[in-house]
Amino acid sequence: MKQYVIDAFTDSIFQGNPAAVCVVDQWPPETLMQRIAGENNLSETAFVLPEGEHYRLRWFTPGGEIDLCGHATLATAYTLLRFYCPDREAVTFETLSGRLTVCRRGDLLEMDFPAYCLKRVEVTDAMAAALGVRPAEAWMGRDLLCVLDREEDVRSLTPDLEKVRQLDGLLCHVTARGTDFDCVSRTFAPKCSVPEDPVCGSGHCHIIPYWAERLGRTELTARQASPRGGTLYCRMTGDRVCLAGKAALFAKSEIYVD
Repeated sequence: MKQYVIDAFTDSIFQGNPAAVCVVDQWPPETLMQRIAGENNLSETAFVLPEGEHYRLRWFTPGGEIDLCGHATLATAYTLLRFYCPDREAVTFETLSGRLTVCRRGDLLEMDFPAYCLKRVEVTDAMAAALGVRPAEAWMGRDLLCVLDREEDVRSLTPDLEKVRQLDGLLCHVTARGTDFDCVSRTFAPKCSVPEDPVCGSGHCHIIPYWAERLGRTELTARQASPRGGTLYCRMTGDRVCLAGKAALFAKSEIYVD
């Protein structure tokens, strides 16, 4: 089985969010896909299978399969457009979140994703205890989105991950208005066995709808302020979020499994 490790949302290796991409000609057993994801121990391992003119795409964290992953989708598109279909301008994936298309836009790859509908929820003492700072606002989609008043609080955050695990939502995103970027954020995913996701595409399907509404704009540049860091070029189009970024190849390998 061919496997590629791609750093997504960056043009340099050792930055952005690494994802493993496994290109298969038939589906391995789910238990095997899960074991490969655990062996890789990256926030996501993607498995992609040709299906007519399109591809079927699935994402596995070390803790289980997930319904949407941005950086692994970007990494998969980069892999296919570089090594398997370099003459194409776009690739289309069938996924648990419906049909997703990734197209070339200059030196960027742009993904068209569904936006999560956000519902405002009460800021709780449990949120403050988990994050070490009390959010100004809290919102719920698939994940919990906590809004802080200051960029520096996002960057210096040292959450209690066991307490984060007890909060509602699959992932926990913390965001604030940025200085050099429209917004900054960090993502914590202990429920998926991922302490901190370096750059979270699906998280920005929560973050960008919030900031687009707050700032009254449809185009934003976002920075994930994790230690590795990554930049996303985003725009709202109705109930969709377009997320664009770069990617860098770190490794090509062969997985030896029966």
